[in-house]
Amino acid sequence: MAAAAECDVVMAATEPELLDDEEAKREAETFKEQGNAYYAKKDYNEAYNYYTKAIDMCPKNASYYGNRAATLMMLGRFREALGDAQQSVRLDDSFVRGHLREGKCHLSLGNAMAACRSFQRALELDHKNAQAQQEFKNANAVMEYEKIAETDFEKRDFRKVVFCMDRALEFAPACHRFKILKAECLAMLGRYPEAQSVASDILRMDSTNADALYVRGLCLYYEDCIEKAVQFFVQALRMAPDHEKACIACRNAKALKAKKEDGNKAFKEGNYKLAYELYTEALGIDPNNIKTNAKLYCNRGTVNSKLRKLDDAIEDCTNAVKLDDTYIKAYLRRAQCYMDTEQYEEAVRDYEKVYQTEKTKEHKQLLKNAQLELKKSKRKDYYKILGVDKNASEDEIKKAYRKRALMHHPDRHSGASAEVQKEEEKKFKEVGEAFTILSDPKKKTRYDSGQDLDEEGMNMGGELAGAAWGEFDSRRMLEFFPKMLQRESLFGPNLIPGPNSNRHGVKQMQSSVAGSQCAVSSEEASTLAREGLEVQKSMAPWLMPIIPALWEAEASRSLENRSSRPA
Repeated sequence: MAAAAECDVVMAATEPELLDDEEAKREAETFKEQGNAYYAKKDYNEAYNYYTKAIDMCPKNASYYGNRAATLMMLGRFREALGDAQQSVRLDDSFVRGHLREGKCHLSLGNAMAACRSFQRALELDHKNAQAQQEFKNANAVMEYEKIAETDFEKRDFRKVVFCMDRALEFAPACHRFKILKAECLAMLGRYPEAQSVASDILRMDSTNADALYVRGLCLYYEDCIEKAVQFFVQALRMAPDHEKACIACRNAKALKAKKEDGNKAFKEGNYKLAYELYTEALGIDPNNIKTNAKLYCNRGTVNSKLRKLDDAIEDCTNAVKLDDTYIKAYLRRAQCYMDTEQYEEAVRDYEKVYQTEKTKEHKQLLKNAQLELKKSKRKDYYKILGVDKNASEDEIKKAYRKRALMHHPDRHSGASAEVQKEEEKKFKEVGEAFTILSDPKKKTRYDSGQDLDEEGMNMGGELAGAAWGEFDSRRMLEFFPKMLQRESLFGPNLIPGPNSNRHGVKQMQSSVAGSQCAVSSEEASTLAREGLEVQKSMAPWLMPIIPALWEAEASRSLENRSSRPA
């Protein structure tokens, strides 16, 4: 009797439990079916809720975890999905779909090696499973991309790293590590908006992600926003005190900022040598900071221009535009240096680039000035021909002309080779042409302003000088001097024909000859005077200033010849 009561008690205690368990299973299946319906409708949030209810009712069912893992994967919540998938295979190691979902979550999160293990287990259970075979290949491809990217990053081949990460992210869309590596390389390539976008997406999901904070700071640092960059680096170091890249970047940013500011201060104080040294030191801090280094090169170029090291200034500005081809200030500085070194074609090219970018009145005028100087440079440089400065006075021009005309006069090179005579005659013509322009105030003004002188019959290419030379026979002029000197007389300025000789020139010259100490008849004096006037009329005006010098030279030679003859 006592035993029977004990069994009853036992039966009374266990039978309701069995009934409750069956009821829970039925209710869990109902929730699962409802979850499946919502999943089919792509209402993954509701599907998740019903799968969760099913798990609550029956927490030992592997398929419920597997279904909820699939739903979480569709919601992009791969880390939570991985937990459910791992629980499903713990409950049932033969659950192929559970292994596939575990592997897919690992792969999506960037753990390709763990994914391979899961897919291998699925293939052990079902070696013909096509999905497992394909996913296994994908996991191996991701591992290969990761390996290549690591090597290329060390080689600083950032474009290839970005390519590899893009391919890897097709299979691992939730991998923050791949995204950070891609963003860092984009920053290194100067593609700052893309890099910031990637980093910002990560920070929206995880505001404490030190890697993402570092990349955001890196973008600002490379865009020359150094103060803001330092703030992000400091924040990254708060999240991860051992973050090596953030530590180095923060140190470089602070050093670069300090050196640049010190260089600017030295420049403003006129200490150009110190400024040059500081800018040079700043350039050695971080070769990857393209924008800041472009500014430093331009600043150092400005210093070099102040020190009149124009070739060095041009080189610095060229380095600046190589780093940043949109840096207008560097183009302007280099163009001015080109102007100062008379490299007008290069100056025009730089000013054209500037004006195309920023069409301001100032830039238009700079371009116009450079084009004018280029046009002027293609003409003969009359100042250079005479060997005078562009600000030379009228007397300086005249003296220089006399000197150069005597230097290149054909009769002074009569004993030279035909080639030398031709060259000296050409130079003599150019000297005369230069004096014609520079001795006339109106022509000089037009020449200095770059206006075409052809309009006034003055061909800048040498036709004027050629025509004048064609009308004038230098030998005829010099043949006249010995006739005057052979009467053993030295003539003063009264016998020198000048540009202002009038119709009484013959009488004046005849009178001068007759009044000299030469033993000549009145008839001979008249003949010499007439010949002298003919010579004068045949001469171009630009020859007049050198006649006294030529006359003196001829007289000197005659005296030497006479003194060398035996008594």
